[in-house]
Amino acid sequence: MRRTGQILGIAAPVIAAAVFVVMSSRALPAKVASHFGSDGAANGYMWHHTYVYFMLAFVVVLPLFLNVVASAVARLPDTLINIPNRGYWLAPERRGLAVDRLRRQMQIFSAMLVVFLCFVHWEVVRANQSMPPTLDNGRFMLGMGLFMAALIVWIVSLRRQFRVPAV
Repeated sequence: MRRTGQILGIAAPVIAAAVFVVMSSRALPAKVASHFGSDGAANGYMWHHTYVYFMLAFVVVLPLFLNVVASAVARLPDTLINIPNRGYWLAPERRGLAVDRLRRQMQIFSAMLVVFLCFVHWEVVRANQSMPPTLDNGRFMLGMGLFMAALIVWIVSLRRQFRVPAV
């Protein structure tokens, strides 16, 4: 049952993101403005199907890859695992707990990444609705700032997960 929960925790956000990208991409033109300069003006384009595949690769393949890597940690030698207080957490009696914590943290990071990538995609969809296509840099920077703040919280949480408990 625990394994099923882990798989659902990884698959659910990825499937939701894939559906979101496919459905919202219907609003995009045949030639999608996919890259924008610092002024918000489009300066790079992709064909519609190429853009959709590109975004699907990011919202599906990247999070799945990160979780596969996190699962592979269980088979890595200790010298290749870089966590705070490695000697304590990778002792045989705590190694399983450490690997589970790393997997859980990677699941959280993957979900955060999926949400951010969906936000980026949505901003591209919105930008392509104006003529000429223009990205709202203020909104984009706000989204980027929120993702960075969430990333800082995630890093602090990860570090706290691997503190040596007080005796």
